[in-house]
Amino acid sequence: MAGLLSLHCLSSSCSPKLTFPSLSTQRSSLARRLGIRCSSSRFPLNGEPKETKFHIRERAISIALAIGLAMGVPVLELPAYASHMEPVLPDLSVLISGPPIKDPRTLLRNALPIDNKAIREVQRPLEDITDSLKVAGVKALDSVERNVRQASRALSQGKAMILADIPESKKANGQELLDKLTVGLEELRVIVEDRNRDAVAPKQRELLQYVGSVEEDMVDAFPYEVPKEYSSMPLLMGRATVDMKVKVKDNPNLENCVFRIVLDGYNAPVTAGNFLDLVERHFYDGMEIQRADGFVVQTGDPEGPAEGFINPGTEEVRTVPLELSVIGDKSPVYESTLEELGRYKAQTRLPFNAFGTMAMAREEFENNSASSQVFWLLKESELTPSNANILDGRYAVFGYVTENEDYLADLKVGDVIESIQVVSGLDNLVNPSYKIAG
Repeated sequence: MAGLLSLHCLSSSCSPKLTFPSLSTQRSSLARRLGIRCSSSRFPLNGEPKETKFHIRERAISIALAIGLAMGVPVLELPAYASHMEPVLPDLSVLISGPPIKDPRTLLRNALPIDNKAIREVQRPLEDITDSLKVAGVKALDSVERNVRQASRALSQGKAMILADIPESKKANGQELLDKLTVGLEELRVIVEDRNRDAVAPKQRELLQYVGSVEEDMVDAFPYEVPKEYSSMPLLMGRATVDMKVKVKDNPNLENCVFRIVLDGYNAPVTAGNFLDLVERHFYDGMEIQRADGFVVQTGDPEGPAEGFINPGTEEVRTVPLELSVIGDKSPVYESTLEELGRYKAQTRLPFNAFGTMAMAREEFENNSASSQVFWLLKESELTPSNANILDGRYAVFGYVTENEDYLADLKVGDVIESIQVVSGLDNLVNPSYKIAG
């Protein structure tokens, strides 16, 4: 997991913009089916001028809620479309069985290509401390105490199984991390015993960093082969961490914000590799935030008529296919939305659950049109939970903002990305085009 990052802000506020494929056809048809009347404002169509493309509004969430209320379920999957001419409703609705996971670090831990029950049994009670702390006062510490006992017992009973799944080349480091985890759990027990509520969350974060590092050590090699048609593109064969520094304008209380972002190439090697390659080309340095509407923050549209990165070698826009990693699949699916594949109940490994979820923008009816425009979601998932919203299965998530994500909501159109710099993981990028002259 990425380490902690200092925030270069002078106050507790920092501001966004995004460009999305439109959802006008879906919204209009759905409204007709439900008898919903909408105002005259609409989502722009792909044939409209460039400055209005990818426009989506927060109203989509309201529509998702309206469906759930009308049908008597918490949230109902929006209708799937085999094409924009022939809408097709899914035959099964997705019911929400529990609260969604919103923490980006937890989502990243869960998305690692590992299958070790023992380490997950240590991870879960430590994560549950967050919910335990929602209880007011020191009463929360009773639940935290149970969480700590459960994690300690799971570590003691499962340590051999955990070590067995760590490759020999990393086993010494894994043992060291498990030793630190053992000591840290005892320290957390003492914190709880002393009824020091304020010290619980910092220690919890420290222990979960150890857990995440152990889980990352379990990944010995990249778990699958990227399809041949994409194998020569820039690929992130693992994970990378970048820092995005944004210069905030017209805010006397704020100068700069630094956002730490973890890119997940295990689940989106082509998409994440394309972005990291552009970062190394300094493509985003000096670029303005181009959309900030309270729903998303977006950037990546270069000056000029092109809507993406023009490869100097071909003088054509470089595009990447829609890339979706699904729970239960061994490798991502490409070029089709999950609706188009009829997989209405499939859940993505990288869902739009966390505030600051990072994904690629694209043309609405052109799945493989993504190039350089990226966006960050500014809504949490109570309204749009996994597999029951307008985004999962339609847009390619490839990372999360893991530090200072709350400040994304304060970004404004015109704020400038001063730089995006790689912190770690550049050695996981293969076929980098930025090294080629020109």
